Amino acid sequence: MSERSGEAEPRRGGAEAETEAPSAGGGKAKRPLWTIILALLLGALALWGASRMVWFAEFRDEGVRGTVLYTEPGEQRATALVPLAILALAGVAGAVATGGWLRRALGIVLVLAGAAGVWNGVAGIKFGGFAPGLPGTEIVLGHLIAVLGGILVALGGLAAIKWAGAARKLGARYAAPGAKAARKDPDTELWEALSEGDDPTDPPDPRR
Repeated sequence: MSERSGEAEPRRGGAEAETEAPSAGGGKAKRPLWTIILALLLGALALWGASRMVWFAEFRDEGVRGTVLYTEPGEQRATALVPLAILALAGVAGAVATGGWLRRALGIVLVLAGAAGVWNGVAGIKFGGFAPGLPGTEIVLGHLIAVLGGILVALGGLAAIKWAGAARKLGARYAAPGAKAARKDPDTELWEALSEGDDPTDPPDPRR
């Protein structure tokens, strides 16, 4: 009796290991998708933040008002920043809902969008020569944040291309721990029911 119980224990452990494996694999499959989502969200946030910062400033003579500080935000100097941020957010939804070649095509679009963000950040940037009183630090920082946002969006696109097939959809179903048990042979299930004292030919109890 003790030998049989000793043999049954390892078998049960093997079954548990088999049922836990799909769950662990599902977790690994989700990681690339979350990497894509995080890169795109941070990139969109950086591009939008850069669009709200001062990108151009100068002192202007307004006549009666005297000399005033004139400024223009990033969304006015680089009009593509906000649309690129919106595109990156749309890319998040696309990465979640698509897979395979559709996600690869989306990745290519996102890489191009990221490159456009970098170009907008680099264009017209200067690191010195600001007149006293001008927000030179904010101007430089706004350009650099736009460059960072473009890089993040491009990285999200590259990740979408690389893991187009490996990263499953967020709503995809993974094998449940008891999935393997449901695939048993019908004859095996019949004999197991009989051994437990149940008659599989009995009609179901309507009171249940």
